[in-house]
Amino acid sequence: MTKKDKLIKKFLNNPKDLTWEELIKVLKIYGYEEENSGKTSGSVCRFNNSKNHLICIHKPHPGNIVKEHVIKKVKIVLNLK
Repeated sequence: MTKKDKLIKKFLNNPKDLTWEELIKVLKIYGYEEENSGKTSGSVCRFNNSKNHLICIHKPHPGNIVKEHVIKKVKIVLNLK
């Protein structure tokens, strides 16, 4: 099993310890790239794919662990329920 496969498996199992960097990697695997909105974008990060489908997610703070409801939202948007 590759690192990519392990990361996808972890993501699909609704982890309580998924980091922001891991979520970005998952989105990249599914064809999404982070849009650079500049310093004024605050904690909202936008991810766009080649079909111009947009996902907006709040960056976790003060920690680096993604909240459970964000993972569920991303899974629904990616059709991975």
